[in-house]
Order: sequence, then C-alpha cells, then structure tokens
Amino acid sequence: MASYILRRLVQSALILLGVSFITFVLLFVLPADPVRQIAGRAATAATVENIRQQLGLDQSFIVQYGRYLANLLQGDLGRSYLQKTDVAELIWSRLPASLLLMLAGIGAELAIGLTLGVVAALWKGKALDQGLMVGSFVAVSAPQFVVGLLLLYVFAVKLGWFPIGGYGTAAHLVLPAVTLGILGSGWYSRMMRSSMIEVLRADYIRTARAKGLGRARVILRHALPNAVLPIIAMIGIDIGIFMGGIVVVESVFGWPGIGQLAWQAIQRVDIPIIMGVTLVSAAFIVLGNLLADLVAPLIDPRIRLR
Repeated sequence: MASYILRRLVQSALILLGVSFITFVLLFVLPADPVRQIAGRAATAATVENIRQQLGLDQSFIVQYGRYLANLLQGDLGRSYLQKTDVAELIWSRLPASLLLMLAGIGAELAIGLTLGVVAALWKGKALDQGLMVGSFVAVSAPQFVVGLLLLYVFAVKLGWFPIGGYGTAAHLVLPAVTLGILGSGWYSRMMRSSMIEVLRADYIRTARAKGLGRARVILRHALPNAVLPIIAMIGIDIGIFMGGIVVVESVFGWPGIGQLAWQAIQRVDIPIIMGVTLVSAAFIVLGNLLADLVAPLIDPRIRLR
C-alpha cells in the first residue's frame, strides 16, 4: 500500500508539472495582452512597456516559466496583476464556498443519478426505463444557465421557497446543488444502469436468488456494492471538475467560489489567477482519483492495489 501511494504521488507530481507547462504555454501565446488590461486604454507606450518590464513579461518563455516553476516549488502561486493580492490567498478565501458546493452537488447528483439508474435497470426494456434514459440524456445536454435560471424562476421567484442568490445559509445552497445534481445525474444514471444490468446477470446473483433471498436483499446486499464500483472513479474525476468547472452555476447564483474567481480572471486576463485555479483544480482531480482507488478495495475486497 505504501509503495503504491508513493508511486501515485510521484505520478501526480508529474501530471501537475505537465498541466502547469501546457497552461503556461497556452497563456503565453494568448493574443490578449494582460499589460493593456493593467495599464488601461489611455496608457502611453512607455507606461505599457514599463509595466511589462516590472512584471517580467518582456522576457522569454523559458525564463518566465522557469521563474514561475521555481516559485511554485516554494508554494508561491504568484500575485494577481489587477487585485494586487497573492493568488494563494485569493483561492484560499474562495475555497470553502467551492468545497461546500462541490460536496452538495456531488451528493445531489449521486442521490438522483444512482436512484434512477437502479430503477431503470430493474425495469429494463419497459417504458419507465426508456423514459428515465431519455430524461438522463436531456439532463446531460441541458445548458447549466438554463437549468439554473429555471429553478430560480420557479422556486425562488414564483414560490419564494429559496433565496434568489447569495451565500451563507443552507437555503442558499439548495438550488445551486440541485442544479449541479440534475446536470450530473444523467451520467451517473446511465453508468449505474449499465453496471447494474451486468451485475444482475452474474452467477452469484442467480445463486443468491436460488437460496431464497428476498429481492431487496439481493439488490442492496449483493448487486449494488458491485455495481457501484465504476461510479467511484467517476466521483474522483467529478471532484476536480466541480472545483474548476462550475463557473456558470456560481455566476447564476452569485456563489463566491473559485469558479467565479477564474471567470473574472479570464475576462481580465489575470494570468496568475488563471494558472492558480487551473493547478488547484488539477490537484483536486488527481487527489480525487487517488481517493477513489483507495476506497475501491474497501467496497470490494477482491481489488488489490499494487
């Protein structure tokens, strides 16, 4: 186990190094000029050039990336061009809100997706199965802002059950989490349905039924723990996606997470923040996959980590 974790940590470090390099390359060749954003439209050429030299943006790619990598190894994510604040401090201030929304969103999509997937598998080929799969396709295809605005209009504006937006109470969390849950449940329901159908065909399920075990016990005790294994890997990936990819949902509901921070940085070409959020999101993806691998043997003892 220790050797496996050590090997995965080394692999994770290499992955993050690759992510930092690719992201830095893309931002380096970006046609937008961050210096112009800082200096303003009325700035003279001399002012622009002076700012460029102060930030070190007049140097070659190798020099800039080398300097960034050296600072990164010391835990320094840089300093925001426009907010004049350390990127690590900005991300840290937004992280609790994103973590809370991530956990609530994953919980919502699991509750919706796994339930629908199991029901569809048990009613395979029936109208209910077909209807649920069509619904899952619609959920996956629906734009985030459409689902978010629709939920806001119905449950916040018309019914007044929840706040229109903001952050701070459990009521503020419900609609953003349900929005993410609806959007992500389609993938989980389809995956769970396929996995459940395959497991229900296994010999040990037929043996359990032959022994006279009730349907509920066969499904909950024998089928579900094995069918859920592919879902664990999806959750690990979702952790990183949620951390950096919920920009639209955070914007619709006024949720102050790092996704909203990244969107603001992209609009203003604030490269240090973009780099910082990208690396943090990549780190969560790597961590999520590692946790998924470590949890899998606890669910299925037949799995061995090597």
